[in-house]
Amino acid sequence: MLDLATAARDHLWLHFTRMHGYEAPVIVRGEGCYVEDVGGKRYLDALAGLFAVQIGYSHGEEMGQAALAQMRELPFYTNWSYAHPRAIELAHELAQLAPGGLDRVFFVSGGSEAVESAWKLARQYYIGRGERRWKAVSRRTAYHGTTLGALSINGIPALRAPFEPLVPDVVHVRNTNRYHRPPHETEEEFTAFLLEDLESAIVQAGPETVAMVILEPVQNAGGSYTPPAGYFGGVREICDRYGILLCADEVITAFGRLGAWFGSDKYDIRPDLVTCAKGLSSAYAPIGAVIASAHVFEPFLTERAMYAHGVTFGGHPVSCAVALKNLEIMRRERVVENVVENEEAFRSRLATLLDLPIVGDLRGAGYFWALELVKDKDTRETFSPDESESLLRGFVSRELFARGLICRADDRGDPVVQISPPLIAGAAEFDQIVGILGDVLQEAAEHRS
Repeated sequence: MLDLATAARDHLWLHFTRMHGYEAPVIVRGEGCYVEDVGGKRYLDALAGLFAVQIGYSHGEEMGQAALAQMRELPFYTNWSYAHPRAIELAHELAQLAPGGLDRVFFVSGGSEAVESAWKLARQYYIGRGERRWKAVSRRTAYHGTTLGALSINGIPALRAPFEPLVPDVVHVRNTNRYHRPPHETEEEFTAFLLEDLESAIVQAGPETVAMVILEPVQNAGGSYTPPAGYFGGVREICDRYGILLCADEVITAFGRLGAWFGSDKYDIRPDLVTCAKGLSSAYAPIGAVIASAHVFEPFLTERAMYAHGVTFGGHPVSCAVALKNLEIMRRERVVENVVENEEAFRSRLATLLDLPIVGDLRGAGYFWALELVKDKDTRETFSPDESESLLRGFVSRELFARGLICRADDRGDPVVQISPPLIAGAAEFDQIVGILGDVLQEAAEHRS
């Protein structure tokens, strides 16, 4: 019988993992908000896989039956010049759920592909209109994927550096991290500061060369940065003024994560394009999409026009069948409503951790939260890179996992712990999350002292 841990060590190359001497936990089953490893130890998954398993881990049988029925009917066909029923049905469903005016769906296999496809689509859209625009604008510290175009859009220098030179040209502007702004600054002043920064960057780049502004409704990397009042209205106005497409990257935030089917509706973003993946199938099958407005699709309706892009497995019939079943389950079990009804209780329980000397800030929305860790709460002083390494990887991550809690200790910006459980979580899970986090972070503060 195969020894899984040994075979993993000898043959499996893990994603974003320091492989030297690493013994990978082998997760073998899941139920509800919990997963279990090969040794029988149970963990509360407070990261929902990677912000993806909206409905939890207990629907494998129902999802499997949907996949089996599709396998029996049509195991595969391509969307390259052909259609099949499940892709048509899923596109129709997404057009009903998506923000107003977005009704054309281009399927891909995941989030990075969706971002890549959106940038290519924006570039070709302008060619179809007789313009030459190619640049993208994104925010500092933002993560948008790992394929070369999506990586270029990323605002995380350490991720980009090993693969440079990247795809030209991307301009990075300030994100909506309020915590390290001047304490006397009002929300209106912060919004004005951010919008001036965005507009001046566009003007400097040459507005006639900018194809797309791409922003997450709530920015993941750096720790759940929410927008200040008036921010997205101002972004929309700037994009309209200069004729630039606005893309909402909802790979994480769509399908209930923020308490709405799309974060664009929650924050009234009114995008021209939306990228989505993860929660579309609750990660039960790989699938993603770009959803475009009618006016973006319009240049591709001329006699010889086509969007010159495609991926083999985009709109795979089995993945579409699973995604359709996922949306059915989410409606039936009121998953999005559960987030709305429990958001304040979840926030309130997490807010008790602000009493700890090492916790400086709590931010987020819905079931998408982050705690920022600080050296000094009064000055908001952050940790050095070496200190973050020791704190997060050397202690916090290890201890949380040892005590049965999966969440994310992230140092892509200032050090944060990210908490984003399946959308079915309730009071019992909130208490367990806060209990384990509280113990570990208290010990981390004492360890530093």
